[in-house]
Amino acid sequence: MTQAAQITVPATYMRGGTSKGVFFNLEDLPKKAQQAGSARDELLMRIIGSPDPYGKQTDGMGGATSSTSKTVIVSKSLQPNHDVDYLFGQIAIDKAFVDWSGNCGNLTAAVGAFAIHKGLVDKDRLPTNGIAAVRIWQANIQKTLIVNIPMSNGQVQETGDFMLDGVTFPAAEIVVEFIDPADGEGAMFPTGNVIDQLKVPESVVAGGKLTATLINAGIPTIFLNAEELGYQGTELQEAINSDETALARFETIRAYGAVKMGLIQHVDEAALRQHTPKVAFVSAAKGYTASSGTQVQAEQIDLLVRALSMGKLHHAMMGTAAVAIGAAAAIPGTTVSIAAGGAKPTVNFGHPSGTLKVGAQATEVAGQWQVAKATMSRSARIIMSGQVHVPE
Repeated sequence: MTQAAQITVPATYMRGGTSKGVFFNLEDLPKKAQQAGSARDELLMRIIGSPDPYGKQTDGMGGATSSTSKTVIVSKSLQPNHDVDYLFGQIAIDKAFVDWSGNCGNLTAAVGAFAIHKGLVDKDRLPTNGIAAVRIWQANIQKTLIVNIPMSNGQVQETGDFMLDGVTFPAAEIVVEFIDPADGEGAMFPTGNVIDQLKVPESVVAGGKLTATLINAGIPTIFLNAEELGYQGTELQEAINSDETALARFETIRAYGAVKMGLIQHVDEAALRQHTPKVAFVSAAKGYTASSGTQVQAEQIDLLVRALSMGKLHHAMMGTAAVAIGAAAAIPGTTVSIAAGGAKPTVNFGHPSGTLKVGAQATEVAGQWQVAKATMSRSARIIMSGQVHVPE
C-alpha cells in the first residue's frame, strides 16, 4: 500500500517569556488551514504531537507541558493602526482539542520579534537602533498589545543581560503593554463585585464556599485565598501536580468559577474550555525556596501567587495571569490586593520559579473599575527556524 509523503510547512520555534511555541506566518500554512476549522486544528495538533495518551508528545514539537504545547499564527493586520494580527492556539496534550479562547501573554513577547523577522512590520516603523513598538491585534480576545522590541543595527536584538525567573539564560528585555486588558468577553468584574463567595460542592471545601476575585484582565482568572484551601502559598509544582485529588479539586473550582463568570452555562462545559479561566491562589508575602534553589525573602515581594494552567500548577507564571495579578493588585478589596497589604500600582510577586514585577493603571469611573494599561517585562528569542514536517 502506497503511503502519502509528509508535507512541509515553514515554521519558527520560539521562546517567549517562560513559554515555547511553534510560530507560523498565516500565508505559509496550507490553504485549507488558513481558515479556522478542523483542517487547521488537525494540522496544528499533529505538528505539536497531540493527542498523545502517553502525555509525552514524543512524535511532535510539543514539550509535554502547558507551557510548551502552544502554536501562534501571525499575519499582516486587518485592523487600522496595527501592524499584525496574532492568533494563539493552546494544544491539549492528551486530547484532540485546540483551545482558542484566550491569549498567551508569554508568547506575546515573541510575536513582535517574529513579525519583524518575517517582514510583516513596515520598514519605516523600524529604527536602526532603539525600540520598535510593534502594534499587535490579539485576535483571540480582540485586544491591542504593544510589544517594545529592542533593535540593533537594523536587526532584532535578542541577546542581553535581562534575567527572567523561570528562564535559565539572559536575553534582551522586551516590555509588553496590554492596552485596556479587560477580557473581550465582558466586564472586568463579570459579577459586578471585586470579591465574591464562590459556591462549590462541599466535597471541595467545608461549607461549600470560597472567597474569590473573579476578574477578566489579560485572561479570565479566579483568585482564591491559599489558606482557605489549606495551602501556604509557597508550594512548588510537585506539591500540587503529584496530588491527583488536589488537581481534581482545582478543576472543579475552575468549572464552578467559569459558570459564575458567565463563560459557560454548565460545569460540564469546562472540559471544552481548558485554557480559560485560570485558577490561582494568593497569600501574604513570606520567604520560600524557589524551584531553582534561590531563596526568596519576604521583604523582596508584596505577595505570593500560584496559578494553574491546563490542569497543572505552572512552573512560573503565565503572562496573561500576571496581567490579571497586576490589575487585581491595583484595585482595593480584591483577594490579590488584600494579600499584598493594600492596592498598589506595581507589585512584585513570588511564584514557583522566583519573582516577577507587574504594573497596572486602575481608575474608578461611575462606580466601575477600569484598567487602562498593564505592563510587564519578558524576553524572547528564535530557537530554530525552517520547515516542520507533517504526515499528510
